[in-house]
Amino acid sequence: MNVLTAKRLTKVYGSRHARAVTKALNGIDLEVNRGEFVSIMGPSGSGKTTLLNILAGIDRPTSGELRIHGQELAKMRASELALFRRRQLGFVFQDYNLLDSLTAAENVALPLALDGKRGAAVRKKVLEMLEYLGMGEYADRYPYELSGGQQQRIAVARAVVHQPALVLADEPTGNLDSASAKALLEVFAKLHREQESTILMVTHDPFAASYSKRVVFIKDGQVFSHLDAPSSRSQFFQEILQALAVLEGTSYDMAPTRM
Repeated sequence: MNVLTAKRLTKVYGSRHARAVTKALNGIDLEVNRGEFVSIMGPSGSGKTTLLNILAGIDRPTSGELRIHGQELAKMRASELALFRRRQLGFVFQDYNLLDSLTAAENVALPLALDGKRGAAVRKKVLEMLEYLGMGEYADRYPYELSGGQQQRIAVARAVVHQPALVLADEPTGNLDSASAKALLEVFAKLHREQESTILMVTHDPFAASYSKRVVFIKDGQVFSHLDAPSSRSQFFQEILQALAVLEGTSYDMAPTRM
């Protein structure tokens, strides 16, 4: 079953009367099935950020169709869209976006609290999620007491605690060192493998993308190509590097790193 279906998505900035018109998306088709872990890759200016903003309901397409969890986002009023985003989407940002005034557990509980859920049952669910992601001992610490990698794992717990239909991750390893990035990606892989979480990750990092099961490459606002993961992640890493070399017209170091 498709969790996400996008057909002929376009996004144009400016108007026909403006001197400069930019077509950020140019007829993108994209499908993500329930339980898939998909990465979006492409050069700077390819439309990755625009696509993610539209999928997240932050921006609206100029034309095309977008359905997430069976709902057409374009037909929703602002209040309906806000409720849909809160209940059906989970977000992981490059900059963590944790609230410094709240403990790790309180940050994770936010999606549940905003939906009117409180009390011992919520605390129990939050602690179980933190424990599952290896962060149980940090439940009562504040973000400034945690490393960047630890903060990002708290952010992932917050993104999935309410069991959203789709988790959107925007360059989630961008601010992490190699060891922290690998630990975070193992968390994503665990959620995909054991919880069948549906994850769509935008990344520029071939190593990060190698943890997913499919990579969609976009260029100039269009889908350029895609790769399905073979059984070996190291082989997938090499295939991603080769695809990026073709996409960007550059050469990549083909030696696997951090595997």
